[in-house]
Amino acid sequence: MSAFFHILGITDVWQLIAATVVFLVLPGAGTFCILTCAGKAGLRGGFASVLGVMLGDAVLMFLAAIGVAALLTANPLVFKGVQYLGAAYLAFLGCKLLFAKQKGGASTDSDGGFVSGGNFTRGFLVTLVNPKSIIFYMAFFPLFIDPAAHRGSLTFLAMAAIISSCTLIYGSLLVLLGNTAAKRLGQNRRIAAFASRAAGMFLIGFGIKLTTN
Repeated sequence: MSAFFHILGITDVWQLIAATVVFLVLPGAGTFCILTCAGKAGLRGGFASVLGVMLGDAVLMFLAAIGVAALLTANPLVFKGVQYLGAAYLAFLGCKLLFAKQKGGASTDSDGGFVSGGNFTRGFLVTLVNPKSIIFYMAFFPLFIDPAAHRGSLTFLAMAAIISSCTLIYGSLLVLLGNTAAKRLGQNRRIAAFASRAAGMFLIGFGIKLTTN
């Protein structure tokens, strides 16, 4: 398999897969967003957020392919702006969970929060403005491309397919885990309320942490 992908301009497909898996399993905003959407909106909401994350990844890969990664590296102010934007959005999601009213073991708020739609959008935006995702594609994405064997868009499409497959598999596991945990927590309103507020505090804290990196 390595020889086949090398023909497409990918230097080592197994290293690419390993790097992607490590990136995915590290605790981050995307992982927590999928777990939260699955816990609040069930399997449908969880898988919607996974698709949103995958679309966000595709956009970042496209931006890296056309050289936006180089722009971010050369202009720290642009990257810092993206960093603060991501922190603000995570804090916003955290506040929605932290101050949501509890009813019947599930959190609700004035506009429906995580219970109503929008899980796809949440997954997409969390990925798109997450500095960790941008750093991954900016720093590691080009390392797996062989300039001598590069096939243009075909090489990027092959890499995108590999990364998206890893994300789909890992995201599906997160959805199943989050949905199962939510069903158990939903039987106890106090535990459900505590878990929702803890999730909100985590997102707010993670957003603050991004501004200090």
